[in-house]
Amino acid sequence: MENVLTNATLPSISMGRHSCSLKWKVAPQDAYLRTWEPARAAWAAGSKVVRLIGYDISPADSRRHAHASTIENALFECRYPLREWGWTRSDCADRIKAAGLPVPPKSSCFICGAMKPEEVRALPAWCLRLIVLVEARAAPRLKTVEGLWRRATKTRPGRMTDFIRREGLLPPDEVDAIILDAPRSLILFQEAAAMVPLEDRPAFASWLERFRARDVGTGVPMRPAT
Repeated sequence: MENVLTNATLPSISMGRHSCSLKWKVAPQDAYLRTWEPARAAWAAGSKVVRLIGYDISPADSRRHAHASTIENALFECRYPLREWGWTRSDCADRIKAAGLPVPPKSSCFICGAMKPEEVRALPAWCLRLIVLVEARAAPRLKTVEGLWRRATKTRPGRMTDFIRREGLLPPDEVDAIILDAPRSLILFQEAAAMVPLEDRPAFASWLERFRARDVGTGVPMRPAT
């Protein structure tokens, strides 16, 4: 979230690429494993570390597996237990329920372009406000896509903000206030923060917390405390 707001852009999937998982999931795991002693010992002995990947046998995961299986890696041997067992995503959910545990929600970020309309409808208001903010912040730089959903289809617009308006998921005046004031407030915050010594500089998260508390997007610009 902080990354796309700071850079006034959209997640890579909205721009036609698929680097989010690599950047925010795979890379941190790889960085940790390079310091994990069992992995270091295995590599020193000339062995690979076995990595378990949760692709199931659904068509979408089968396509991902077909691509991943062509990539050679000198450090890791990848296995796909769900595929070995012939499990679908529904089979996973059934096994979790049978164990008396709640089925976890979808793990993607709520600003992901892969979100389905029914998933956006189910989001709490604070998530919807952040969606409006992300699209409003990126809008001046967008040339080839409309918004988080890239381009309109027969079933949904290209901008999640337009869907939120159409479905009445947020009040129209609140959407307007976020678009008008929040990006400008964020820029003022960043400009003022840049003039504060690094050790005293307010964290970006402090601005986001105030936005979530609805202190931003009301026509009152925010500046970092000095």
